[in-house]
Amino acid sequence: MTKLPSLKSSPTFQINTHYPNSDFCSLLRPNWRTTSSPPSRWFSDDSSSYHSVAARLDLTARWRWGWFSWSSGLNYGIRAGGPEEDFIRRYHKHDVREDQCTSSLVKHIKAPLPLVWSLVMKFDEPQIYKPFVSRCVVNGDMQIGTVREVNVKSGLPATVSKERLELLDDEEHILSMRIVGGDHRLKNYSSIITVHPEIIDGRPGILVIESFVVDVPEGNTKDETCYFVEVLIKCNLASLADISEDLAMQDQTEPIDIV
Repeated sequence: MTKLPSLKSSPTFQINTHYPNSDFCSLLRPNWRTTSSPPSRWFSDDSSSYHSVAARLDLTARWRWGWFSWSSGLNYGIRAGGPEEDFIRRYHKHDVREDQCTSSLVKHIKAPLPLVWSLVMKFDEPQIYKPFVSRCVVNGDMQIGTVREVNVKSGLPATVSKERLELLDDEEHILSMRIVGGDHRLKNYSSIITVHPEIIDGRPGILVIESFVVDVPEGNTKDETCYFVEVLIKCNLASLADISEDLAMQDQTEPIDIV
């Protein structure tokens, strides 16, 4: 399984954490605390606060997969008037309360839809492409209402998350889940991920969209909450792209004619 590179043997990088005075660690585990820091600081691999965890995830995603920047709380990579907007309006509908935040992210992947969907649809095996999941135990028969218990790899301020399958549509290629428990503070979190076919460089490709809504924990802002969740989703989508494109290359898909 694709694994995030360790920063232990990597040179030190300077990054702007965007939220220098935020008590980030309270976002997941309420007993975690962090201290204020200047707007830009150096983070080493032994940092333990949520603040540095989110920043290191940001850095790792940029270094490993080429993400550069985004606006927290806004839709990332969505072109005005493009197909992404249509898909989001049609499939990514969330009832958002005043005390919640929401966002949608997109990723173009150079791999055919059946291949990518075969990875996304595995609610019982999220560790196939999600780099922060170490183990998953499922209680149910993969019908609506099935609950999975996901163990999170060390390095993040959480160890377990319980998640309920809300929708799995093989025809429209939609998967929706809701967090129902765990040792974190991402309360009332729900997400929708959809996969849509497209042509990229004359070959079958896909557009994947993932949206979410979640409560804003006490002591945090909407921007802070969205920032953390967006970083995790971006790492997941980048890993999905890496694995899918590697498998597609092995399959040696032939170019197709565009009429």
